[in-house]
Amino acid sequence: MQDQTVSTASAGRPLPSHYKWLALSNTTLGILMAALNSNIILISLPAIFRGMHVDPMQASNVPYMLWMLMGYTVVTATLLVSFGRISDIYGRVRLYNMGFAVFAVTSVLLFLVPGRGVAGVQQLIVLRLLQGVGAGFLFSNSTAIITDAFPSHQRGMAMGINQIAGIGGSLVGLIAGGLLADINWRLVFLVSVPAGLFGTVWAYLKLKETTRPDRSQKIDWPGNITFAVGLTVLLLALTYGIMPYGSDKMGWRNPFVIVGCIVGVLLLAAFILVELRVKNPMFHLRLFRIRAFSCGCISLFLSSVARGGLQFMLIIWLQGIWLPLHGFSFASTPLWSGIYMLPMMAGFFAMGPLSGMLSDRFGARWFSTGGMVLTAVGFILLTFLPANFSYGVFFLLLLVLGFGMGMFSAPNTTAIMNAVPANQRGASAGMRSTIQNTGIALSMTLYFTILLLGMVHQLPPVLEQGMAAQGVPAAAAARISQLPPTVALFSAFLGYNPMSNLVPASILSALPAASRATLLGTRFFPLTIAPAVMSSLRLAFYMSAAMSVVAAVASFLRGGRYVYGENENRAGK
Repeated sequence: MQDQTVSTASAGRPLPSHYKWLALSNTTLGILMAALNSNIILISLPAIFRGMHVDPMQASNVPYMLWMLMGYTVVTATLLVSFGRISDIYGRVRLYNMGFAVFAVTSVLLFLVPGRGVAGVQQLIVLRLLQGVGAGFLFSNSTAIITDAFPSHQRGMAMGINQIAGIGGSLVGLIAGGLLADINWRLVFLVSVPAGLFGTVWAYLKLKETTRPDRSQKIDWPGNITFAVGLTVLLLALTYGIMPYGSDKMGWRNPFVIVGCIVGVLLLAAFILVELRVKNPMFHLRLFRIRAFSCGCISLFLSSVARGGLQFMLIIWLQGIWLPLHGFSFASTPLWSGIYMLPMMAGFFAMGPLSGMLSDRFGARWFSTGGMVLTAVGFILLTFLPANFSYGVFFLLLLVLGFGMGMFSAPNTTAIMNAVPANQRGASAGMRSTIQNTGIALSMTLYFTILLLGMVHQLPPVLEQGMAAQGVPAAAAARISQLPPTVALFSAFLGYNPMSNLVPASILSALPAASRATLLGTRFFPLTIAPAVMSSLRLAFYMSAAMSVVAAVASFLRGGRYVYGENENRAGK
């Protein structure tokens, strides 16, 4: 493939040299929009529920809160491989365009949703799931379209720019959600409408198929069903495992969680057996025999678990402890946590395109390996920080982590896509995105479980003594201290004052004004939970560091630069 033209479209006409930049800019817009919407709900959720006149912390409404938070991610994670394979058969640009259209239409409908109360929240959840379907088509096809459009010696640079949109969008979503929700919760959904409508029309008019769809193949329905249902059931079961069940503070004895984990694992095992036997599999498992592909996927999964846990734990640390101790109200902490995490995004922005361009010349091996080593160092250094740290040091550590993740991401993505044949790029891009999104979703369950276990064992006596010292009756203090810590953590995570959710209003009103002010102030809760949270945080950071080291080893073992069809003799060595 030469720089003057990028391939031949299905109509048989060569495409102009500038087409690759058009493809990159459109797919980058699509990824930015889809990634932004994956996180924009995190901070704006309290405003949305207030607008719907629903209390998200009420026990009966917690499932709705979980679906609003996780539904979009679960849908995109479970459908990406299926969408990628369907795109290989029917056309990547065609399905990408449809994804843009679905995303734009659902964004408009979310802005206009007429319902109120629980019915209104249910309407939002359904539309968010449909929006996730549109995002799935965008995620599963963007890297394949870029790979089709760019010659192999420029793909790293292109992937670096595209990856910036993905990571940057998720962080920008935190800030945009907080700013827009303060004005009107509907603006959280409206923000995607102009870009969605523009991107839909732009993609339809300008993007062209650069490889011929392979319509001779049939859709692998058994593979699609076993994979999508198995992964969906497993992710949902893991999500409900962190919620209280009956008298248990966590839900791991919930029959739905137990059965869901078993059924999910069995269906995913059945998916592997199906793919090994059907004539036209949804995903060709033999691609994992290609060392560059398999090592890239292993390192991607481990880095995704480590990175997802990092973002989640840093938000809990900032919102639950550091920001309140520095005078920020709980209501303002979601927005400011996003702002204070900007150095990590800056580091990623600086290293993403640079490492991508360098990997085009020297290969992905050293950049992705070095990025994971640098990330592991950043995690280890975080364990030395106290609960009330100096922000200058924290700033530098976030920058280091951003540099490390930026060094890893674009080269690794490019290496994965370079390693597969052209007619498998859609399914391979879907598998890559599924591995990444599943790792991030799994990390939230893993690290939240670690955090809750630490709080279950360490928090009750400290909380009971602290409330008793402020005049809360001993019996009430004992009862409140045994409540599931999920309530307190979700309160802080969503910008509510945790103590106002833990201590009944009747008890608060009977306390002296000074005691009530202390309990509801910005220091009592952070200082109370700090010992339990910090021990869990350090364990989580050590685990993330270990996974980063293993990801670095897997990245190193991928071998030298490999492009399918250009140096096939290196495959499988």
